[in-house]
Amino acid sequence: MRRLDRRMIWVDAIQMVISLIPTVVALAVFKVEPRPQVIWPAALVAVLGVVTAVNDLFRWLKTRYRVTPDRVEVRTGLLVRSNLSVPRDRIRSVESTANLKQRLAGLRVVTIGTGRHASAGEATIELNAVRRETAEELRRLLLRGADRPDDATVLAELRWRWLLYNLVNIWAFLTAMFVIWSAYWLLNNFGVELDTWVLGLADWEALGPGVTIAVATAAVGLIGVAGLVIGFVTEFWEFRLTRVRTAAGTALRTTNGLLRTREVNRDDNRLRGVHIGEPLFWRWMGAADTAVISTGLAKAGMGAEPASTILPRGPIAEALRVARLVLGGDDRPFEAPLRPHPRRALRRRVIWALNTTGALTVLLLWLDLTVEALPGGLWLAGPGVAPVAVLAAVVAYRALGHTVHGRYLVTRSGLLTRSTDALDRSAVIGWKFRQSLLQRRLNLVTVIATTAAGYGRYKAPDLDLHDGVEFADRATPDMLTPFITRIPPRR
Repeated sequence: MRRLDRRMIWVDAIQMVISLIPTVVALAVFKVEPRPQVIWPAALVAVLGVVTAVNDLFRWLKTRYRVTPDRVEVRTGLLVRSNLSVPRDRIRSVESTANLKQRLAGLRVVTIGTGRHASAGEATIELNAVRRETAEELRRLLLRGADRPDDATVLAELRWRWLLYNLVNIWAFLTAMFVIWSAYWLLNNFGVELDTWVLGLADWEALGPGVTIAVATAAVGLIGVAGLVIGFVTEFWEFRLTRVRTAAGTALRTTNGLLRTREVNRDDNRLRGVHIGEPLFWRWMGAADTAVISTGLAKAGMGAEPASTILPRGPIAEALRVARLVLGGDDRPFEAPLRPHPRRALRRRVIWALNTTGALTVLLLWLDLTVEALPGGLWLAGPGVAPVAVLAAVVAYRALGHTVHGRYLVTRSGLLTRSTDALDRSAVIGWKFRQSLLQRRLNLVTVIATTAAGYGRYKAPDLDLHDGVEFADRATPDMLTPFITRIPPRR
């Protein structure tokens, strides 16, 4: 059994010491008064550093791992011992990451994707941290053979104009708040009152509340945009998507990162399709997110990009080009014309929009009558949002589409994110037909293809009942034949 690298312990200790330098300089050099608001952040950093170092010490003492010809085995735990054993043929991806302190120490964090089926006793294996050479050895070993650099094909590289597609984001304001709070705390250690300095920049009372709010919003927005620029540059520095040849075939590899490097390898044998998402508020720019549909890769979530993501947000034309290269062949499913859904699907969405605004109007009217502190006429906001809700219903309807093209079934739907998915028909393991009361009234059905890849289910909402059965039967011939006694007539 092998250990993790012991350098992980003193790396945390050094980080704790470095994080305390601003406070020590403020107290010793600038003779800042040791007030509680100066001392408690430093004390908190020190405590967290000590706890982290001790935790890493115990993790180093109690973690063992080994790679056998058939399995990857990891043993962890101090009070509760955990033994994890995963067959090597269940490994879906191998990811190697390193933040700045780990890079300086020559360490890497190796994450082995195994499908994340916790109910089946599987989980993602994380080895935090091992030497850089060991990480490379594990990647080559677990991907069943070393890749040959001369056989690597570059599919996409970073274009700096993609930065424009990542600046318009609600996270800009949250990033700005974090930056402002951090600057306030740091400057406060040196005796600089940031709020007093800002108030002294202009006569805000003379400018009036309108101008003050506008200037504050613009300033916060600019700070947030600057933060997003820095975040994008550090995360996607030297981004490259390549297809490398391995002993088992080929794999898609993404490498990126400045302060935190990341390398993700995805076995092409697990590839089942491609997902392209077009966010509503960025659709006017032609922005799109691109991910692969593959068995066992991490799904989208908060935090870092999931392992299925193969491109940063960028132009839709680039997403379509990369999707065509990733899928290969001559099918080109994203270029196939999609069949529209019946007008009854629009009617259903409009009914839901009007019902929602009606319920909102009733709620606001009740609050208007019972809560005296609220301004009168609040209930008028309910009818006021009705046009917006109807417009959203129209946008959602226009996003609907489906087809079967070559060896792929293609579905498109969504409001906040218009998702277009091209799924290999051979990956479909079942079908689900769902009807609500309103759908039954309108003779509509939501057809869901179930698969072991990606999100596990890809749906085509609000098809005509006849078209829905026909679509599923055409996508997977003979799968539904034993269950179809009579295809319902098209209304």
